[in-house]
Amino acid sequence: MESFKTNRIPVFSIALLSAAALSYEILLMKLFSFIYWHHFAYMIISIALLGYGASGTFLALFYKTLSRNFLYAYIANIFLFGLFCIGSFLAAQQIPFNPLEIFFDYRQLLFLFFIYIIVTLPFFFAANAIGLALSYFKEDISKIYRSDLIGAGIGSLGVIGLIYYLFPSYILQMVCALGFIAAAAAVYELKPDLKKLKLFFLMPALLALFLPDALMKLNPNQYKDLSQTMKIKGSQIIEQFPSPFGTVTIVKNDEVPFRYAPGLSLSSLQEPLPQLGIFTNGNGMSPLTKYPEVKEQLSYLDYQTSALPYHMKKAQNVLIIGAGGGSDILQSLYHNTKNIDAVELNPVIVDIVKNRYKDYAGGIYSLNNVNIHTAEAREFIASAQQKYDLIQLSLVESFGASAASLHSTNENYLYTVESIQKALLQLNPNGYLSLTRWMKLPPADTIKLFATILQALEENKTEDPRKNIMVIRNWQTCTIAVKNTPFTNEEINKAKKFNNKRFFDLSYYHGIKPSEVNRYNILEKPFIFNAVKSLLRDRKTFYENYKFNIEPPYDNKPYFYHNFKLETLYEILSLKDQGSFYLMEWGYIILLGSFLQAVIASMILIIIPLFKYKKSNNTKTDLSKKDIIIYFLSLGAGFLFIEIYFIQKFILFIGDPVISAAVVISSFLIFAGLGSGYSKYLCSLKGFKRTVRYSVFAIFILGTLYAFTLDHIFYALLSQNGIVKITISIIIIAPLAFFMGFPFPLGLSQLGENSPHLIPWAWGINGSASVISVIAASLISINFGFTALISAALFFYMAAYLFFPKSGNNI
Repeated sequence: MESFKTNRIPVFSIALLSAAALSYEILLMKLFSFIYWHHFAYMIISIALLGYGASGTFLALFYKTLSRNFLYAYIANIFLFGLFCIGSFLAAQQIPFNPLEIFFDYRQLLFLFFIYIIVTLPFFFAANAIGLALSYFKEDISKIYRSDLIGAGIGSLGVIGLIYYLFPSYILQMVCALGFIAAAAAVYELKPDLKKLKLFFLMPALLALFLPDALMKLNPNQYKDLSQTMKIKGSQIIEQFPSPFGTVTIVKNDEVPFRYAPGLSLSSLQEPLPQLGIFTNGNGMSPLTKYPEVKEQLSYLDYQTSALPYHMKKAQNVLIIGAGGGSDILQSLYHNTKNIDAVELNPVIVDIVKNRYKDYAGGIYSLNNVNIHTAEAREFIASAQQKYDLIQLSLVESFGASAASLHSTNENYLYTVESIQKALLQLNPNGYLSLTRWMKLPPADTIKLFATILQALEENKTEDPRKNIMVIRNWQTCTIAVKNTPFTNEEINKAKKFNNKRFFDLSYYHGIKPSEVNRYNILEKPFIFNAVKSLLRDRKTFYENYKFNIEPPYDNKPYFYHNFKLETLYEILSLKDQGSFYLMEWGYIILLGSFLQAVIASMILIIIPLFKYKKSNNTKTDLSKKDIIIYFLSLGAGFLFIEIYFIQKFILFIGDPVISAAVVISSFLIFAGLGSGYSKYLCSLKGFKRTVRYSVFAIFILGTLYAFTLDHIFYALLSQNGIVKITISIIIIAPLAFFMGFPFPLGLSQLGENSPHLIPWAWGINGSASVISVIAASLISINFGFTALISAALFFYMAAYLFFPKSGNNI
């Protein structure tokens, strides 16, 4: 007999706890991006779901004991969530994990696994509380689930708003406090007479907000750009700012001054001007250059490969993509450009250059002929009202991150075929598109960019694209210049003069001779020249035989930095003693490792214990065990696949990846929560099976419709302002999310009526699918594209309908 009875459902504490748990999940993505790199994002989502899956196992094994002590078990788990929010993260920071050493030091896999388990704990306790409530209040599952989803949706919006103004480490303290407040709310809802217990939980909430800064200090990986910079004598962090794109850090060094000018020719006689370093999330330094006393002091910027277009034709109107600290603007000002439009995505960097360090930077963002736009590049190009003589794509990522392929799992809509097509159409007749990349050997992304440009020219119906591309390089950088018309002999001769004076090497123009390449920065072979010639001769064969994946990326698979071929892994490993590991694509390898660890952790913590529980539990039921397993596995995979599909796709439409994620996640959760609440009413009219059929068919129809129409909607509306696009995004997501809120609570309610002891078991099965699916979704997108991902999601929902739990064998 259960010792605790109440008619009050703890919907408020569930909502607060879910808001805190999802906020914690988003925060971990930001925190681990600062400590490590971006590709840990999907691992973090998987960690969250591992905690939810493991809690299902725990509840299945101990539900009888926990239900008899529901009040205290429920409150204790919420309290432990608050306690471990900060504790787990601080403990994870003490583990000496370095992702770049995984193949050198196999202990790193163990360290990664420890991080995985430690950070899972807060989610485990949060899921215990929610799962307990779902099982205990089995007649009100739809209300509990609705509160869970809506709370999580509101939490995601809240944390994204705070990221603009507060550092993630302090928001973590706030989330911890919210966990304790949720525990106090649980007491108020379920046992309001326990006044002292409410105060007991509110005290640690207050303490969490005033933890010392030294305790909450973040320790970035020693190989990140900021960590390496701070090892140089005299380096000082002078200011830090919170930003939706990560913490922005400004560094100065008066003893060993910054002199950042990528690929600067050794023939330059002008020393680079004094600079401050601007780092975002500890990586990708953008120099903030002290404005010169006389223009001639900027002449060193004319000795970079990116200066090539200015020497072939006078540029009156220039568009710079990725303005950063303003180096490309200074380069354009040196060449007397009449009008400069500069696009920078991060509003904090714009504020630094335009306002906070205006005197140091010479007010370059406020000059009469400079117009700075805080926008995403594709969005700006789509809405641009004028054509340009030059569109310049800046070199934004650091050489270290590029060399280690740490961006390989990042969606990048700037270097897709569709993006290059749109940029080319925004050029004046005889205008140039200029793209600069790091010079790496053997070449991968330079050749991939060449192939992408070639494909874009062909799809723009260019007569002979071979004549419209020019490639130059030096010892560190490579610049590709593109036109909509063939390069003239006059332009080619000017390019040769530009290169000879600076000791740069021509690598390709139509008609180039082998004797013209590899003259100054001499390599063992003219790698780029050879690769381009092979590419132009037989593209399909070259793609198949080349050691890297250099096929052009499209918006359906926008992974420009993903160059890895799995079949080359053995060859790289066999040559590790000869230094082959720099060829390893670490972002992708860590994603594969995370997937493997997710599978192992799910087996150990979820699947094996659940099946042992199933064998040991002899309670009879009329529901088929096969149906329960397939139904809840399919829902876990289907929901996550669709959510991640939309997160990835809406980055293109909304532009800002942080806002995109917030809009998508919150919209799905809030409207799925509303759907969950409505599902109980519809079920009372139509029954379980029919209501699930309606919802799954609606999901299938809407999902199929979006798979064929989203890109067209995005391209048509890309030039709209942010508020309009966010509104449209919510309208698009709402109906699909609403119906996605039906199947899970209906399945649990079916169990509640027939076999309530199986609710925790189903909760765990669904969690195990979600753990694996979140990383699997990323792997499917990278290797097969977004269309394959949405197709797989719809397949899982149809499978869920076909295997809705019904009468059958005993379990």
